[in-house]
Amino acid sequence: MVVAQRYRSCSRFTRHYVRAKLARDPVHRDILALAAEEKFGRVVDVGCGRGQLSVALLQAGLADAALGLDCNVDRLVEAARAGAGLNFATRAQDFVVDPSIPEADTVLLVDVLYQLAPAAQAALLDSAAHAATSRILIRTLDPERGARSWITRGVERLFRRVLPNSGALVQPQPVAWLREVLEERGFAVAVVPCWRGTVLANVLLVARRSGMVGSS
Repeated sequence: MVVAQRYRSCSRFTRHYVRAKLARDPVHRDILALAAEEKFGRVVDVGCGRGQLSVALLQAGLADAALGLDCNVDRLVEAARAGAGLNFATRAQDFVVDPSIPEADTVLLVDVLYQLAPAAQAALLDSAAHAATSRILIRTLDPERGARSWITRGVERLFRRVLPNSGALVQPQPVAWLREVLEERGFAVAVVPCWRGTVLANVLLVARRSGMVGSS
């Protein structure tokens, strides 16, 4: 894995974490496949963590530039180290205090919204809708997928006990609400499962500016 090799000078935890995420988390495959169909241009990766998704997009030539935003400075240091030589920048930001997002062609919100309180989710979603000139991609926990949702909530809460990687909250909002907010702001929204090979209830919202639909 070329992307994983970029993390070889990072901590042992990060090396294993990134390798596992790239190999097993379907969100990377799904977003890279979408980017191969419609190049992402300038990307803002909100809650980028260690930056492996942005690094993968840049490494594959599927984005022109990426800005990774995260509240965890230690993760950003490792993200910047992995992105050395690519058109990749990072910035520390607490989205509860400051939900603003700079303009970009593509805004990524992967596993971010449901870790915030509902009011903070609304503010960040609104900011993303104003910032994205072409598309917004949101991976979230769908709370209305029956047993999958219960299992996913349990897994998320367990992670918060044993991993330093997770936020304090698990408060997913209905996907119908997310979709309605984005449609009111001029996006056409598709919702697709993003749980391939798992028992989780993760879904991917692909929101495109209405004028883009059918243009790719």
